[in-house]
Amino acid sequence: MVMAVSVGLTLGVVSGYYGGRIDFVIQRGVDVVMAFPGILLAIGIMAFIGQGLANLVVAISIVNIPRVIRVARGGVLQASQLDFVEAARALGATDRTLMLRHIVPTILAPVIVQATFTLVYSLRTEATLNFIGLGVPPPDPSWGGLLDEGKAYIQTAPWLIAVPAIAIALAILALNLLGDGLRDYLDPRQQGRTDTPAL
Repeated sequence: MVMAVSVGLTLGVVSGYYGGRIDFVIQRGVDVVMAFPGILLAIGIMAFIGQGLANLVVAISIVNIPRVIRVARGGVLQASQLDFVEAARALGATDRTLMLRHIVPTILAPVIVQATFTLVYSLRTEATLNFIGLGVPPPDPSWGGLLDEGKAYIQTAPWLIAVPAIAIALAILALNLLGDGLRDYLDPRQQGRTDTPAL
């Protein structure tokens, strides 16, 4: 998640701020990656580069980076039109100052929300890859690996599958609720609203 958000935020800001050919190249790369279903792309990457924790992180990051790029780019396109950004540009602020001090803080809220959902996608993808034997090799622990090992004993010891499956479901549910809560809390349109008692 950290790698996907870091790379995605950087590319998204650069793409939205500079536009032109840079934006075109980055967005076409995003289109190519997003043309494939995420899990199939992750499977293909892992089959190509091999098993291992580092390779697993790279594969999951590549799958999730385009979502962060889209969110960051959209935020930059809106933030670039704000009055204080235009004022800073008129006062001679450099591109780096505009991006780091004015634009990035403005778009952090939707990026943080996207980060929580990226963590959900990463967890789900990691469990799937380990379940089909393309994740981290034993004896490294993984919920997906536990599911893979427990399927051989599903009739005699079904809890070997039930426990990691419930853990995955609860973790995904909790992260989704966290993302929804952050989205509501960080949405500027929700700020300052108070419930008016019925008369």
